[in-house]
Amino acid sequence: MSNAVQNYKNHRRMEPATYYILLPLNLVVLAGIVTAWISYADLRITLWEALLASSAGIALFTVSMKARSFAIIAQDRAIRAEETLRYFILTGQRLPNGLSNAQIIALRFASDEEVVSLVKRAVNESLTANQIKQAIQTWRADTHRV
Repeated sequence: MSNAVQNYKNHRRMEPATYYILLPLNLVVLAGIVTAWISYADLRITLWEALLASSAGIALFTVSMKARSFAIIAQDRAIRAEETLRYFILTGQRLPNGLSNAQIIALRFASDEEVVSLVKRAVNESLTANQIKQAIQTWRADTHRV
């Protein structure tokens, strides 16, 4: 993100390597798997070659998707720990039960002055993560998320 102030409208980040390199390459891999089985059906390659190409393609696809999801899960855990600590520092209490990970992750954008009231609203009104972010008056930027 540039030097612009982060807010609800511009807070989402898109990782270019994922969307412009990894996903297109995964589509090529999937097309290669289909091509291998068409080639096998046309007797241009053996069953072993089709299975080998498919296995390699599925492995590459799975590794690339899992690597991305594991990174996001790790970030979400770190954010949850940070927000739990922040709430404890501000209130001397644990976060209330009933908040989902998505709600807690959305709360990271709220300023210290409004996070406690937003937590109460999130619990009492069952606010979605998107509703929490829209309710934030003083945005606390998170420029480290990928």
